Amino acid sequence: MVTELLQKYIWLVQTFIRAGEHGLSLEDITDKWETRFDSDYSRRTFNNHRAAVEQVFGIVIGCNRSTNRYFIKAGEDISDESAENAWLINSFTVNNMLRLSKEKLQGRVSVEDIPSGHMYLTEVMEAMTENLEIVMEYHKYTSVESETLTIWPYAVKEFAKRWYIIAYCKEREGLRVYGLDRVKSMDVTGKKFRMKTGFDVDELFATSFGIYLPGGKGQTITFRCSESEAKFLRDLPIHNSQEEVRKEGDNVIFSIYVCPDKNLIMEICKHGSRIEVLSPAEVRDAVRSELMMAAAQYE
Repeated sequence: MVTELLQKYIWLVQTFIRAGEHGLSLEDITDKWETRFDSDYSRRTFNNHRAAVEQVFGIVIGCNRSTNRYFIKAGEDISDESAENAWLINSFTVNNMLRLSKEKLQGRVSVEDIPSGHMYLTEVMEAMTENLEIVMEYHKYTSVESETLTIWPYAVKEFAKRWYIIAYCKEREGLRVYGLDRVKSMDVTGKKFRMKTGFDVDELFATSFGIYLPGGKGQTITFRCSESEAKFLRDLPIHNSQEEVRKEGDNVIFSIYVCPDKNLIMEICKHGSRIEVLSPAEVRDAVRSELMMAAAQYE
């Protein structure tokens, strides 16, 4: 039911985006709705949906009282600064298009299988909206049995094809990160929790790579690559802090500011000989050690 409502909100936003600033009359909207969903669409339902779209996505569907036409202002409610909203809208839109076009486009669209635990994502986000406590059965990879945990969901984060919950765990008495694909069952209780003032998930992970909570102070890590590899890294940086330092002949020097951990080392190793870490020495040594151990397996 929740997923169906979200799809309708997304459809409404996309319909207004396509209409542009000229907007749509209530009659236009009603006709399009009835064609798409084969059901009546009253003014009251439309106004409820407008309010929901503003609450969920922060997008205001305004009304020009002189013409009685509804619209979304381009460049204001939908902008590059609203990256999370844009991602959510695009994700639901693409998913909806794939579902509707499955038969027509069979054999022509390929997507990766992502074990993200998305079946619980909507439930978690609803709990976050109301600041409601969650009790879940969680089975991590390193444990034989599942455990029951009581958490306060602060945020969700996507990384490497998986969704994660960043939450305060009452049993662990601290902030923890849990993979949604490891959740076996979930119950959103009616108990409220007080959200931490000023919490910002992007700020929390600003010096982290992936989903590990920062374990110390960040470091400036420099690495060298060819101009050819640099073209890829400019479009898809290793980390949000990545900067292009200088050019050295046919090579380019980049830097990132991050707390080095195993995830980062593996990410750098993924590039093989195309990247050479220059500093600090301990990160360079860690990458070299990992690559040497990998090479030794093939001797």
